[in-house]
Amino acid sequence: MSFTKTRWTGLGLATWLLVVLLTGCGTTANPTTNITPAAATSNDTLVVYSGRSEALLNPVIAAFEKANPTIKVQLKAGKNNELAAAILEEQANPQADVFITTDMLTTINLATQQALMPYQIPGTDAIPSEYKAADATWTSVTARARVIMYNRDLVQADEVPTTIQGLTDPKWKGKIAAANSSNGSFQAQVAVMKQLLGDTQTTAWLAGLIANEAQFFGSHSDVRKAIGSGEFALGLVNHYYYELQAREDSDNNVGVVYPDQGVNEMGVVINTTAVGIINNAPHPKAAELFSAFLFLPTTQALFAELNYEYPLIPGVATVPGLTPLENLKKAQIDMLAIAENVPDAVKMMQSAGIP
Repeated sequence: MSFTKTRWTGLGLATWLLVVLLTGCGTTANPTTNITPAAATSNDTLVVYSGRSEALLNPVIAAFEKANPTIKVQLKAGKNNELAAAILEEQANPQADVFITTDMLTTINLATQQALMPYQIPGTDAIPSEYKAADATWTSVTARARVIMYNRDLVQADEVPTTIQGLTDPKWKGKIAAANSSNGSFQAQVAVMKQLLGDTQTTAWLAGLIANEAQFFGSHSDVRKAIGSGEFALGLVNHYYYELQAREDSDNNVGVVYPDQGVNEMGVVINTTAVGIINNAPHPKAAELFSAFLFLPTTQALFAELNYEYPLIPGVATVPGLTPLENLKKAQIDMLAIAENVPDAVKMMQSAGIP
């Protein structure tokens, strides 16, 4: 499904894909030795649009500029949907070179509108095919899982729902926190449920959250803090928000459940961050170099440590204690179909009364 510029802005297709965990291109002293897309010209200024925060990307940018002193990076960080809308508005005269998103679905939709340039990034052959475009217009960088986070002071481990649908049990009335309908991760969660469970069950689940008086926040950071402080007992978040809260100096008595792991259950929902080079980018060679840099083992390891996400390249370690991705039963989904389902999923959320 192709989205118009207006629709991108209205639907807020944001927040489900990035964490620039860089991998697999070379291990020599010079990190660019085995990255040879083409030589960048001197004094290039590479413009990167990013749905990922400046705090997370700045260490990567500093490392890239140190390794490539003739290239300076200008970062514009913001919401995925707003940056995607800007890319579409600028198609006749692109102002950016690279797009990094926290939501793979955003890059899928940009690719359908010819807004991204095909480029086979060195070192990414081992990334599973479902996590990269067949035409090489975008490539996933890291993975994240949708989990149920809980406050250990309020809930015993054996009481926590083991399925997403368990959140509609009336016993949790007034005790659930989640992001609102503008959150890309939540949008994608509902789109996956729509594909796997059908409209009837998905609509019933959304209605159950409303009946349980779930509180909807503007961000997952707000959700994790509300769980940590004991304001709410349960929260629906990406897994790394639990990891972040568990490492806080206070309000850190939290636990996590990776849901839907039973034989007849759908499996945990996985999404990814992603990167793509903007079609007709002003500095395509520098953009290729930067994209490849994101997949160096040292950079992938850096972001795994900073944000506790799953690297998609074999051989890059996750942080100690993180449930291995290969040990999880994952929802079997068609991400292209999920991307097409998102607008209808947002309508379902809003019709149910989720702000």
